[in-house]
Amino acid sequence: MPAEAYSPHRVLVTRAVHQASALGDALAARGLLVVSIPTIAMEPPADGYAQLHGEMERLDQQDWILFTSANAVQVFAEQREELGIEEVPCRIASIGEATSRALRDAGLRVNLQPRSAVAEELVRSLRTFARGSRMLLVRAELARDVLPQQLEAAGAQVTVAPAYRTVVPVASQEALRKEMPRVSAVTVASSSAVRNLLELCDAAGVELLRSVVLASIGPITSATLREHGYAPSMEASVANVEVLASELARYLAAHPNRR
Repeated sequence: MPAEAYSPHRVLVTRAVHQASALGDALAARGLLVVSIPTIAMEPPADGYAQLHGEMERLDQQDWILFTSANAVQVFAEQREELGIEEVPCRIASIGEATSRALRDAGLRVNLQPRSAVAEELVRSLRTFARGSRMLLVRAELARDVLPQQLEAAGAQVTVAPAYRTVVPVASQEALRKEMPRVSAVTVASSSAVRNLLELCDAAGVELLRSVVLASIGPITSATLREHGYAPSMEASVANVEVLASELARYLAAHPNRR
């Protein structure tokens, strides 16, 4: 039997409700016991989609639309239907496979996807097209500014349209108090997940113990953990949920005494 086929370890999945199933399913398929407690909930941006709607009604003025999360794709698709927009004339760039899958599911063609799902790689992939191009970045209300800043430095005109904002779900506090003492590992799949997990721990009066395995999806998320004083126990070699699940299962199999 493969080393990752069974494990008694309980793994806390911290993704938003609508995202948790993919990672949870991948972990469960490898014999891990999954506890899903969302640390992130999505709400409309502060302007109630005003800027996003305005930009979506002027898509013919853009050369590219950039998506850095499946969340942004979901909101874009919903608002596109609400506005009755049939044609998306721009080329589309996606940060990674999960975002590309969401785009395909929404009936949108992906023209560019970098090898690694981080903003810096997306910049490198787009730099050839940047000079003189008009680019619309659809993203969370609060996010890193690496992408627009570096693309503008390369000669692009970048417009940022907030599609959603992330908040800490109050209902998760009691679940976290109950489950945290029993989990072997916690997965974090974004910088906002790290921040919201720690905020949720504070609100629930729960300590994120140093003995818990912290499984990070990639280097940006790992850097955010370190900024908050936590070292990731492991980092996925490729930033997607299948790789994270597989490598975490192997890590826990190799460290059976963790928790």
